[in-house]
Amino acid sequence: MKAYRNAALDALGDPTRRAIFERLGKGPCAVGELADALPVSRPAVSQHLKVLKEAGLVVDQAMGTRRVYRLNPQGIDGLRVYFTQFWSTAMSAFQDEVNRQAADASRKDKP
Repeated sequence: MKAYRNAALDALGDPTRRAIFERLGKGPCAVGELADALPVSRPAVSQHLKVLKEAGLVVDQAMGTRRVYRLNPQGIDGLRVYFTQFWSTAMSAFQDEVNRQAADASRKDKP
């Protein structure tokens, strides 16, 4: 699961892939439509989609002569779980530090 999560995060680290991912968040789209909205070629978009697909973030479906891509709910859910755990841990650590500093300050104030 960790390797899968790392692949997803790495894939989204590229601005073009992130733009494709965000566009697919609005609905399914074919390669040509994606390329028309980006400053890269169709082959480049296809390569970016391949990385996103290998990371589990998008899936594709043949529709006639086109391949239509959409976000993969399972891949997105994996990222959601990761960030939920990350923020929960970070907020707990923050709360622990606030409590520690308050206790230290309280001890300093006692005669």
